[in-house]
Amino acid sequence: MNAAGARRPRNTRAALAAAPFEAHPMSRFFGEVRQAGYVVHDIHKEMQHWSEVIGIGPWFYADRVPVKNFHYQGKPSPIEVSVALANSGPLQIELIQQRNDAPSMYKRFLDEGRTGLQHLAYWTENFDADVERLAAQGLIVGMSGEVGERGRYVYYETETHPGTVIELSEVAGPKGRLFKLIREASVDWDGKDPVRPFPDLSTL
Repeated sequence: MNAAGARRPRNTRAALAAAPFEAHPMSRFFGEVRQAGYVVHDIHKEMQHWSEVIGIGPWFYADRVPVKNFHYQGKPSPIEVSVALANSGPLQIELIQQRNDAPSMYKRFLDEGRTGLQHLAYWTENFDADVERLAAQGLIVGMSGEVGERGRYVYYETETHPGTVIELSEVAGPKGRLFKLIREASVDWDGKDPVRPFPDLSTL
């Protein structure tokens, strides 16, 4: 039963599918934190640690994410990254390993001797309006790109200590449907098939 006396859905997967991006505002600027992003040196080692030691999975892995229109500090940059995604409840965990020396906030993070939590991400289906609003608030874009149709993202220069960079990620297209699939796979995960391939976004 919830606070209003209504019964909660018994089918967890059905409940997630019904309202996968339901907002529970935790930040007065951005809404609810939906993802914690970790920049790492060895993504395969980290997936094994998270699944075997922490018990979070399964991981959906892409050796090269199909990033388009990537810019760092306003200039094009030919970034190549491996990414793994898994969920712990509503929170998505992202592991990122950059595979080349292209300028990016990930590379800068590692060059400064850091590893681990690099950003917190908020998700939106109203990307243009939110970007305009945040620009009016004075936030400065550090890097940006696109993964799939209507899958744009921006990282803002908000860091005061590791982990305080803010990402705004558009989930209005197939990337959003991928995120739903990943969360649903985490429900009642039994530890089998801990690493799975990213599906082709064009099929979602």
